[in-house]
Amino acid sequence: MAELSVLMSIYIKEKPEYVRQCFDSLLAQTVQADEWVVVEDGPLTDEMYELLDRYQAEHPGLIRRLPQEQNQGLGIALQIGVPQCRNELIARMDTDDIARPDRFEKQLAEFKKNPDLDILGSHIDEFEETPDKIVARRMVPLTDADIKRYQRKRDGFNHMTVMYKKKAFLDAGNYQPCPLMEDTYLWVRMMKNGVTCMNIDEALVHARIGANMYARRGGFAYFKKYKKAMKMVYDTGYISWWDYFTVIVVQFCVALVPGKLRGWIFKKLLHRG
Repeated sequence: MAELSVLMSIYIKEKPEYVRQCFDSLLAQTVQADEWVVVEDGPLTDEMYELLDRYQAEHPGLIRRLPQEQNQGLGIALQIGVPQCRNELIARMDTDDIARPDRFEKQLAEFKKNPDLDILGSHIDEFEETPDKIVARRMVPLTDADIKRYQRKRDGFNHMTVMYKKKAFLDAGNYQPCPLMEDTYLWVRMMKNGVTCMNIDEALVHARIGANMYARRGGFAYFKKYKKAMKMVYDTGYISWWDYFTVIVVQFCVALVPGKLRGWIFKKLLHRG
């Protein structure tokens, strides 16, 4: 086992079957983490508690659960979890995604090779039903300079793939509430601090996008929330007014087109199919 913490948040609407698949993919790693920190973001279902209890009993000392009295959202849940991780290296994982068996092995090797590295991600393969039916691949830039340039318009990391140094996260202020953009807001603050970034040129995570994901990313209410979050990113000073304006105009157009067309845009234009 490696001195590595896996940070996850779980809430009441998640499906136990998806969580089981996620956990099993972590147990199948060629190099396993010695700690999972699971933030229970508010009360869960009986079925979910049973699943967590079973994995905890079957793998003593591996899973640390942080139950919260009420749901506070992903940003707050992760903010609570980061300081509780006992290792300096932390891997993020969404509990409905599936990690490739060699994910941790490849990422840990890069950190060993480059001691100055602070945050490391990869591409993702996106699926809707089963991980063997890939519908799109979200590619991200690979080098530090390209990631930081790309971040001015779009996220330079796929958040569910990142492994990072705890100190670099805490120095940037940890996760903070920024609905829809908790990760984006953190990346730009880290980059302003001068962190060293990298992405591996492989898809190390199968990301479950769900058939209704594109529907959730539409409508004027969604756009208003997106615009508010993007303004917080702009206020960090990392992006220019023109960057902000361009992103908002594109998002306005994408949010207001019909759902089927929005799905095509994401799969064929924004993500490479």
